[in-house]
Amino acid sequence: MTRMADLHLSQDPDADALLSRDPLALLLGMLLDQQIPMEKAFRGPAVLLERLGHLDAARIADADPESFTQVMATPPAVHRFPGSMARRVQDLCRVLAEQHGGRAEAVWEGVDDGAEVLRRLQALPGFGRQKAQIFLALLGKQRGVTPSGWREAAGAYGEEGALRSVADVVSPQTLLEVRAYKSSVKQAAKAKAAGAAGAAG
Repeated sequence: MTRMADLHLSQDPDADALLSRDPLALLLGMLLDQQIPMEKAFRGPAVLLERLGHLDAARIADADPESFTQVMATPPAVHRFPGSMARRVQDLCRVLAEQHGGRAEAVWEGVDDGAEVLRRLQALPGFGRQKAQIFLALLGKQRGVTPSGWREAAGAYGEEGALRSVADVVSPQTLLEVRAYKSSVKQAAKAKAAGAAGAAG
């Protein structure tokens, strides 16, 4: 089996090494990737590993919710919303423990249809369609998970040469390019909203 290149999502060598070897860490990083910088989100699993001493889905699911929230909230907090994200992390780990043998990779491993992988990802707590498509694109582009039709299932995020999401970040330079793309999309949306408000007025 060909070894995949190391990921560069957190821009921290140790955290990226963890993401590269541990599918649960990668899935948790994707879960955390909202309303905080991408690099911080993908450093989160390494912080959890350091504080918990493990990244075991069943043990995280069974942890006392108050204690786990404290783990998430201890400065520097894993996420800017440690309480709600602690619940999401535990909910996700619970589904993995109950439905996938505690193995994140069981969500996509051995599945030969990209649309089915997308469906499975969308069934996970905290994964809407967009997040599921981005993660599917990340698996296909950087982890060698390429079931039939995966690019189509991932939508625009699956396009070769795209610089739209975390799926396309392979270096500090591509991180800047993806960030610039996201910023342009936000600015365009604001301008459209302002235009609509002006027309209504």
